[in-house]
Amino acid sequence: MAATMATASSTVVGLGTSSLSSPNKLNLSSAFLKSPVTARNPLKLAQVSGGKFTCFERDWLRRDLNVIGFGLIGWIAPSSIPAINGDSLTGLFFSSIGTELAHFPTGPALTSPFWLWLVCWHLGLFLSLTFGQIGFKGRTEKYF
Repeated sequence: MAATMATASSTVVGLGTSSLSSPNKLNLSSAFLKSPVTARNPLKLAQVSGGKFTCFERDWLRRDLNVIGFGLIGWIAPSSIPAINGDSLTGLFFSSIGTELAHFPTGPALTSPFWLWLVCWHLGLFLSLTFGQIGFKGRTEKYF
């Protein structure tokens, strides 16, 4: 089979020279057909980010302490309004922390209201921080 591949590669005269690197691969190259684009290795771009190839910007998170501060204040203020039977979500969450710490070595039971207040309070906080990041960075980068 290698002999038939060698004769087949030598009969291809119009395409130029060919090299037979392994018995299973046939590499053809041509002097007539040149690629208009030079092949570049993306890992060897000219020191784009300190010599390392990265898919994202260096500061992809674009952390800003204003967003954290205003997001925290923006969540604590509305969650402190007494809307749940005369209590606020923040007050219920912090009082449930105190109740659970009263019997410290034992963790909170699955039926404890602590878990409800924990999930609700943190879900609101993380949504507030996420939308604050989107709004603040969208405004500074003139998306809207």
